[in-house]
Amino acid sequence: MMSTEPPSFDFTSVTQAGLSNQAIIYLLIVLLLLFISATMSGSESAFFSLKPSEKDALKSEDNLRSKTIIDLLSKPRDLLASMLITHNFVIVAIVILSTFVLDEFYPVAKGNELIRFLLEVFGITFVILITGEVIPKIYATNNALKVAKIMAVPLRLMGKTPPMSWLKWALVSGTSFISKGRRKSEQISSDELEFAIALTKEDSTSEDEQKLFEGIVKFGRTEACQIMKPRIEMSAIDEESDFKEVLAFVLKSGYSRIPVFKDTTDNVIGILYIKDLLPFLAEQIDFNWHSMLRKPFFIPENKKINDLLQEFRNKKMHLAIVVDEYGGASGVVTLEDILEEIVGDITDEFDDDEIVFTKLDETTYVFEGRTALNDLYKIIGIDGKDFEQVKGDADTIGGFILEKAGRIPKNNESYMQGDIKLVVESSDKKRVKMVKVKLKIKN
Repeated sequence: MMSTEPPSFDFTSVTQAGLSNQAIIYLLIVLLLLFISATMSGSESAFFSLKPSEKDALKSEDNLRSKTIIDLLSKPRDLLASMLITHNFVIVAIVILSTFVLDEFYPVAKGNELIRFLLEVFGITFVILITGEVIPKIYATNNALKVAKIMAVPLRLMGKTPPMSWLKWALVSGTSFISKGRRKSEQISSDELEFAIALTKEDSTSEDEQKLFEGIVKFGRTEACQIMKPRIEMSAIDEESDFKEVLAFVLKSGYSRIPVFKDTTDNVIGILYIKDLLPFLAEQIDFNWHSMLRKPFFIPENKKINDLLQEFRNKKMHLAIVVDEYGGASGVVTLEDILEEIVGDITDEFDDDEIVFTKLDETTYVFEGRTALNDLYKIIGIDGKDFEQVKGDADTIGGFILEKAGRIPKNNESYMQGDIKLVVESSDKKRVKMVKVKLKIKN
């Protein structure tokens, strides 16, 4: 009675019978191709894992390998195309030749089709995955600079040799055409970008880096009136002042650029640059300092600060006068104010160290009424959207309460804005002086 069981694989019998010369050649070629596959996978990981410090070190080295690495990285698409084309052709060749080699070990016979299929699909795939992908990429990632230096010259020669150079050109040209079409149709809104940055809070990004990213995203939406120093706090010189009074004011203020007004601070007529006064410090009290005034740069309150930054660069200016709809000065905004929206507070020897707010506990703060709403958002950690929708023309906490109340509120009056309670701690007949801010306790 004949057995119906499929023939089993007997490695001993095959070894004793010996492999054919053709099978041995195929096996050697497969091993060589696996080595090439490993080098391509490792090179891809190595070149694109180089740290900025390693790239800087390569730029400072004067040798062929370092220069070749920098040159290859300057055209990342060409480099990646060369690796991918080689790697994929090699993988296809390995699969085809492995089938011939497998025929010598375990030829197809009736009843063993399934086992043979599993060997071809999973066995060959496993070998390729381990030896041609996983192991070389792990090694190359941990030894990126070493692998890059070894593979730099071979990759350069390979990329310049036909037909590889022709295939590389075709692949890069095709992907460039596709990417151009996609770039025209894809747009990311600032809200989507802000949401994406918020998702990274759980990762390794530090608190300072997180604030920097958030500042960049919100940068284009911020208006000049939100970061300006209001007119009531603006340091300005009266046109009628004599030279002695001007010098005294300059020493007291500590600013390098000071607005000059006529009659009232609402009417700015020029900007005095302190460096222009330096050659004339010994002049008499009647010295005509007005001749050194420079033309002021006026901007509307709703000017976006990203546009203002570009204008500052083009005009080589550091200060602008913010005007309201009637043409009167609302305040002053400087280049430093704009940069602080991205990098945070910039202090120098003339900045006051006075505390503009007090943190009573984790949910309670006390602010001066003149504190800008933007500063409030940053300190208590909110995006401020609820405030921005109803603030009207207000730019400070006190102004916001006036907008809500429609009058000068009395002490201890309170107002709710979303989950935030605003309590007037101190006020007079003109303005709100101190405000207590209470946050809702999060469970």
